[in-house]
Amino acid sequence: MIAGNLITQILTPVRTSDTGQDALNIMNEFNVRHLPIVNNTELLGVITQDDILNHNAKEPVGAYDLSLIRAYINDQDHIYDIIKLLIENQLTIVPVVDADNNYIGMVTEKDLLQFFARSASFTEPGSILVLEVNRRDYSLAEMSRIVEGENAAILSSFVTSNLESVNVDVTLKINKQDLQSIISTFERFDYKVKATFHEDTFMENLKERYDSFMSYLNV
Repeated sequence: MIAGNLITQILTPVRTSDTGQDALNIMNEFNVRHLPIVNNTELLGVITQDDILNHNAKEPVGAYDLSLIRAYINDQDHIYDIIKLLIENQLTIVPVVDADNNYIGMVTEKDLLQFFARSASFTEPGSILVLEVNRRDYSLAEMSRIVEGENAAILSSFVTSNLESVNVDVTLKINKQDLQSIISTFERFDYKVKATFHEDTFMENLKERYDSFMSYLNV
C-alpha cells in the first residue's frame, strides 16, 4: 500500500492567507494537531497548534515561522514510510506530494488505523502467537517454514523491541485456530513462546481498543 492510495477526502490544507484561528477551527473540528500549509500547489510546511500559539492567531499563517518544513512523503512511498514519519515527528497528519513536489493531499492517523482494521491480517480467521527471540537469531523465513510445516500460514507479523534487551517479541497472526502443534514445534526448535491468543478474544479486545480510539478522535 502506498501513500497516494490513502489520501483523505475530508480534510483540506490551509492557505497562506488563512489566519491562525482558521487553522485552529479546522484542527478542532477534525481532532488533529497539524495541517499542511500550501501556496497554490506548493507545500510550504506543516503548521502545528504550537506554531499558532506562538504567533498572533488573527494574522495570516503565511507570516508564521513554521517548526516543520520538510515533514512530507511522496505519493509512491510505502505505508511504513508514513508511519515512520508520524512517529518521528509526532504528527497527526502527513502531507503527500507528487513526483514534481506538488501538494496533492494528506494522510491522517485515522486513515492508517482504518486501513489496518480492514486489512486481511485482521479480518481473516486465525490465532495469535507471540515468540521471544534473540535479535541475532530472528528469521521470519525459518518461522514461516515451521508454521507451513504444520499446514498453516502466517497472515501477518510484526516485531517489537527494547533497546535495553537483546531479545525481540515477534507477534504472528496464523490462519489456524488450534496452535498446539505449532507451539510444540516452535518449542522443539528452542523458541520461547511468550503468549497465545485465540482470535475471538484477541480481535474482540482489539476492536474495543480501536472503537475507543475512534470515539476519542471523533469527540
